[in-house]
Amino acid sequence: MHTALWVATGVLAGLVLIAGLVKAVQPRDRLYASGLTYVEDFPAWFIRALGVAEVLGAVGLVLPGLVGTGQVLVPTSAVCLAVTMVGAVVVHLRRREAAKVAMPAFLLALAVFVAWGRLGAWPL
Repeated sequence: MHTALWVATGVLAGLVLIAGLVKAVQPRDRLYASGLTYVEDFPAWFIRALGVAEVLGAVGLVLPGLVGTGQVLVPTSAVCLAVTMVGAVVVHLRRREAAKVAMPAFLLALAVFVAWGRLGAWPL
């Protein structure tokens, strides 16, 4: 189970890191042009803060396990990312963008799995 949790953690961290970096560094109009149309509903500072939060969440998923300290950050980061993905699903559903719900739903499932595993019988 540790291997499955590490694989899920790595996939989740990698995808969220990429998404977070994109939101943190690109201007809002470029994000909109690239297909992230929901950004028109939020101020630029919020999108940037969301990106930074996603980057920190990705780091919090992996770094404690690698350095062997602060292991409570792994499930905490997973829970926080799960809440973020619930928000993403809600935003896309409210905008009637059903086709864009799949990725946040997948990330939500990964985050819930990691949180469940690391809070349960398989802590780091």
